[in-house]
Amino acid sequence: MSKKLYSGHTLRQIRSDNGLSQVDFAKKIGLSTAYVNQMENNNRPVTASVLLSINRMFGVDLAAFEKNDLDRVVQDLQEIFADTQFHSASISKLELHELVTRAPGITKAIMDLYGSLRTFQDRDVVEDELVQLNGPSEEGPSLKKSAYDEVRDFFHYRDNYIDSLDRAAEHLSIEIGLPAGISKFDCLTEWLKNRFGITVEQRREYEGKLIQQDSFSGKITIYSGVPESTKNFLLGSVIAELCMKDLISEEIYRANFKSKSAESIARLALRNYFAGALLLPYDDFLRAAAKCRHDIQLLSNQMDASIETVCHRLSTLQRPGANGLPFYFVKIDRAGNVVKRHSATRFQFARFGGSCPRWNVHQAFEQNSNKFTSQVAQMPDGVQYLCIATSVTKHTPDYRTGERRYALGIGCEVKYADAIVYADGLAVDEISSPEPIGVNCRICPRDNCDQRAFPAIDKEPFIEPGQRGIVPYTVKPF
Repeated sequence: MSKKLYSGHTLRQIRSDNGLSQVDFAKKIGLSTAYVNQMENNNRPVTASVLLSINRMFGVDLAAFEKNDLDRVVQDLQEIFADTQFHSASISKLELHELVTRAPGITKAIMDLYGSLRTFQDRDVVEDELVQLNGPSEEGPSLKKSAYDEVRDFFHYRDNYIDSLDRAAEHLSIEIGLPAGISKFDCLTEWLKNRFGITVEQRREYEGKLIQQDSFSGKITIYSGVPESTKNFLLGSVIAELCMKDLISEEIYRANFKSKSAESIARLALRNYFAGALLLPYDDFLRAAAKCRHDIQLLSNQMDASIETVCHRLSTLQRPGANGLPFYFVKIDRAGNVVKRHSATRFQFARFGGSCPRWNVHQAFEQNSNKFTSQVAQMPDGVQYLCIATSVTKHTPDYRTGERRYALGIGCEVKYADAIVYADGLAVDEISSPEPIGVNCRICPRDNCDQRAFPAIDKEPFIEPGQRGIVPYTVKPF
């Protein structure tokens, strides 16, 4: 028996996007207003005949009704409401689901408000430390969401897939005639010369910039010391600015970022997104990934792309009607800072604070670069994931430049393990005790974890005299 589809939030969004009242919307799809009202409030499922009517009338891709955005927002709210320092209520997952489906505007306002409170709190701590060092400042902290967080959320709630740019990149890749494998650099430089009269020169000396464009002389200078895959990516980003400036501006306008900083960060991120899609066009990459069972090293060698670019591209394969496997992707520096995080899965990244030390992405720093490890992990919601991790070391131009090393994590739900080479030898179906991981210690419900840095924020620690375990305290709810 097929699962009933309750998707009132999507119906409301389609109706709102077309500027229609419930009465007008009902007339267009041949239903009563009362029936539409019941579907929008999730009192009735959206049937196949209704889906087809909506597709025929509004041209909406039916895959829009199957996305996990609802679950993802509910998970984010769970993390927010686990922080009891701002409230004392006990809020169930069912209540959060009702809030998300019935009042998406209020949901967004709550998330923005909490983000501002966290920012205020963090800056307050920093200000206290600065006061101790330098004395009081005349400027107070600003209640404003981080520009990086704005951009991360933009990609997060788009499943890390930007359809307009992805398709445009694929078309341009065909137009340029980029080869599927190596030698992309010569092809790109020749095309830039023929199309824009721009010459590309390489320099051996590192002068603080990997690439520099001189618009007056029509010349691009690129540092020769980096791998050719990096040169290709840098040129791809330049091509995005030359050819897709208006399209990128449209995406930024629709995103309605709250600051110029967020807009500039998003513009760079969208240029880089386009570069990856240009070098690894969707259909070709999707087929190659499936054929080699998502062997990241093999894809990197076959398509002359870096390990990081391949991992990131795997996390973007969410084109409606031609979906790849839903992967998450994360990049972490040696201090544990999350540099990138993208997901087409239900995997819940911590929006605030660090991540779980049991997660194998942190162990990647203990291995040699480009060595991959696999782990079957289970989140507190019971969902199991195949987690793949490696570390990469960036090119170091000279002795004085410190080594830049990052851990990369990519993974998907265990149910897709047969399609992934890194699951071979794990006997996934027989694992009865997957590694228990959490979002982070702040909200993790596993009190008996021996890797805890501190108790969850909704628990009160206390010390038992005369005894001690690995973790020196026990906890009880506030």
